[in-house]
This record gives sequence, structure tokens and C-alpha cells, in this order.
Amino acid sequence: MKIDVPRDHGLIPDKYAKFAPKDQRTADMPTTNFPIHVTDLPTGTQSLAVSLIDYDAIPVGGFPWIHWLAANIPVGNIPENLRESGLAISGTNSTWHFVQKANQPANPDINQAYIGPMPPDKTHDYTLTVFALDTLLDLENGFFLNDFKRHSQGHILKAVTLALPARA
Repeated sequence: MKIDVPRDHGLIPDKYAKFAPKDQRTADMPTTNFPIHVTDLPTGTQSLAVSLIDYDAIPVGGFPWIHWLAANIPVGNIPENLRESGLAISGTNSTWHFVQKANQPANPDINQAYIGPMPPDKTHDYTLTVFALDTLLDLENGFFLNDFKRHSQGHILKAVTLALPARA
């Protein structure tokens, strides 16, 4: 399996990150995901899943920042603005932590969406992983990464990871 994403001089394009235009932001956060070109899927692939995690956030915030989780994506290329397409289920990203800490209600438009990279200190490398699965997972919108790990166990045919830098 191979995956490819658009890049601008090796970086995640500004359109999908910190410098996204206003019409691609929600609550001033970039919420339009980049498309992912997927080829050479393993035989038996029934669905795809994706995660985008910033491990460079650990020194800044104390934990890896989950920017994007989605599952039950139809086999093929992953389109720009996947959540708006309604083709997949959306997992919970790390913004949920701050909503819970502040005792505020969750907002699925933010907490269960792609939140583009916004590194505060320097260019960060974001770990994109696309999973080929042999089934649809028994998950609902708002699932957490640990839910995905439990439900996908024994169903991952292949996982491919890319390091994608985004500018501060």
C-alpha cells in the first residue's frame, strides 16, 4: 500500500494548516483535511482509517496531540474535507481535553473533526497513518484512539505512515 498527500516545498500546504484561509476554519482552527491518494491496497480491504498525530507536541503540551481520527472510510482515495462528505465516522481529537477541563459542552464540529497543524514553537513533524482494514469497525462518531485500537485489533491488513512537517 502506498499513500501520497499534497505538499508545498515538502510541507503540509498552508491551506490545511496554521495559515488556512478563513473559509476553511472553524473557531479559528483549520478544519479542512488534505486529500490522501491511496494505491496498491491489500486484497481484502473493506475500509480505511486514518490518524494524524503530533508527537512533537509532547515538549510543548505534555502529550501527543491527536489532530485527526476517522474510520470506516470507503476504499479508495481519501477526499479533501472528508468529514463534510459524510463518507466516514469521525473520532475525537485532542481539543476534547480542553473542553472537558473547562466543563464546556463538546462541539463535534471541532472535537470530532480534522484540526490542522498549528505548531506554536517551530516546524513539527506530524505522523499520518492510513490503515487498510478487512472490515467496517463497530465504532460511532466521537470514538477515541483507544477505541480504534481495540476494535481494529486483528483487522489491520496494512498500515502506512508518513512524516509530514508543517510550518510554525
